Amino acid sequence: MKRLAPPVLSAFVAACGSAPAPSPGSGGPSSAPPAASGAHHGGGGAHPHHGHAAAHVHGHEHGGGSQMPHRFDDAEAWAKVFDEPGRDAWQKPDEVVALVGAPAGATVADLGAGTGYFLGRLSRAVGPTGRVIGLDVEPDMARYMVERAKREGLSNVEARAVSPADPALGAGSVDRVLVVDTWHHIADRGAYVPKLVSALRPGGALVVVDFTLEARRGPPAE
Repeated sequence: MKRLAPPVLSAFVAACGSAPAPSPGSGGPSSAPPAASGAHHGGGGAHPHHGHAAAHVHGHEHGGGSQMPHRFDDAEAWAKVFDEPGRDAWQKPDEVVALVGAPAGATVADLGAGTGYFLGRLSRAVGPTGRVIGLDVEPDMARYMVERAKREGLSNVEARAVSPADPALGAGSVDRVLVVDTWHHIADRGAYVPKLVSALRPGGALVVVDFTLEARRGPPAE
């Protein structure tokens, strides 16, 4: 376990070939957007997203005291929350990308990527020969990420809508899986994690960043 900024974030890395034990984790920034009809992910998005594709199967308070809705299907509304300027201070995206440690040419899946908060940084990290896949359970989040990639000129980025129960990643297809503020949304991590591990290439890693029990943001401790 590596602490990025106690008591805000915790992270863990699992090497390919060893399935991590289920543990709590997921969700986006701290409060719901005004008049938002959907749910979210931060970093991704909801999913099994940054979160960044885990399943948003429940609502809970993410810090600010506002109850998060159960759906995240209004990407434009959620972009105001997930991409608000103040997020960089507590999310520490550059530290997260450094922790991912994806070399040039690597393929990285951002699970629960939401509106694509991490896509630009990951795109630059892997370079033009690399590939970044934004995954989220909400089709509107995937649509938003596709448009964002075009708008920002991220030619090595793609986005997909996936099932809450399956990341739909081929065996040995990725070098890194990043799951930001989304882990705690995955209902059955015991069944889900092996699917992520099988998607990793030799030497690959699963990187989970989520709220600690002491965090002022995130879901209730229970």
